[in-house]
Amino acid sequence: MSNQAKKDQTQELIKETTKNLFFVKGKFDATTQEIADAAGVNRTLINYYFRSRDNLIQVIFDEAQKVEKEKSEIIMNSDLPFKEKIGQFIEGSLSTSLQYPYLETYIVSQINKGNCHKRDIEEDELKKLYKDIEQEMEKGVIEKMEPIQFVFNMISLLVFPSAVRPLFMENLNITDEEFDRLIAERKDIILNMLFKK
Repeated sequence: MSNQAKKDQTQELIKETTKNLFFVKGKFDATTQEIADAAGVNRTLINYYFRSRDNLIQVIFDEAQKVEKEKSEIIMNSDLPFKEKIGQFIEGSLSTSLQYPYLETYIVSQINKGNCHKRDIEEDELKKLYKDIEQEMEKGVIEKMEPIQFVFNMISLLVFPSAVRPLFMENLNITDEEFDRLIAERKDIILNMLFKK
């Protein structure tokens, strides 16, 4: 293996370990040393590749934002019928929630701190989405409301359970496995709540 390949592999290992600590285990305050220990590398390598913990966090946040943007592009750029697009978006979101249970919580925490926020959806894309929602309302497929309320409902139904996962697990006495099962079953529940037919 070439030196460059080893460097790339080590850099990727550090990123994946950080994502695992943050997005899978919910350890947002993991120190550079904890990240290095979990990755099985020397702490100085984190500074070598990323210059600081903050830069590493920015890199993984940017990658998390990319995942979120890719999910929203399902709705924005697909020619599928509206309900199918929403179904694919929900499926992608739930799949991401199962892979990275604390991703949404992390993104919200960073946005609340004023860190790392980038606009994901362009104005013209949003107008098109609202127009599509209004057309579905006119067809009687969706309850009439402001289009943004439909978006609020969809995102709330998708994100809220994962965003407060630890609270639900503790107060409702749910195991990790049971929580994952419940999340995996939400697609049809959400679609049935959003659409009349």
